Amino acid sequence: MKKIFLLLSLSISVSFALMLGQVPPSVVIDGKNGGQVDGKAWTSSMLGGKVYVLFYVDPDKKDLNEIFIETLHAKQFPYDKYGSIAIVNMAATWMPNFAIEMKLKAKQKKYPNALYVRDKKKVLVKKWALEDDNSDILVFDKSGKLIFQYAGKLDQDHINKVISLIESHL
Repeated sequence: MKKIFLLLSLSISVSFALMLGQVPPSVVIDGKNGGQVDGKAWTSSMLGGKVYVLFYVDPDKKDLNEIFIETLHAKQFPYDKYGSIAIVNMAATWMPNFAIEMKLKAKQKKYPNALYVRDKKKVLVKKWALEDDNSDILVFDKSGKLIFQYAGKLDQDHINKVISLIESHL
């Protein structure tokens, strides 16, 4: 009986995993689960019309991919073709929500072309099987299909690959 339950649990979690070349399952983050810094809901249906880089980050790992973020800023991709979304996994840290929210509001003001989202209940960990307590990076093409996914620190080869991928899909 335990083996059947384990297999069923694994098959359910795998079914939610993202697949390269596919549009991810629809997700909404709002209300008690979080949402955009301005209080509006965030929905995965927003991932279209541009190439998007989505960062799903544990606040304790916020600096893990700083070199990649600096490289993206230096490229100055046109905002009508490129967008970035930072979704903060607020349930993955000991930091109080009010402190994280203050930082996010300041970042939203400093970088108005990026979108900052609060995930207070690990919605994307559960719905998309993203890594918890890490720094996940996902890239979506203009049709909303996932074209790159990585969890952890990107090395220079990965950074070059992602930049090339973004450039080829603009």
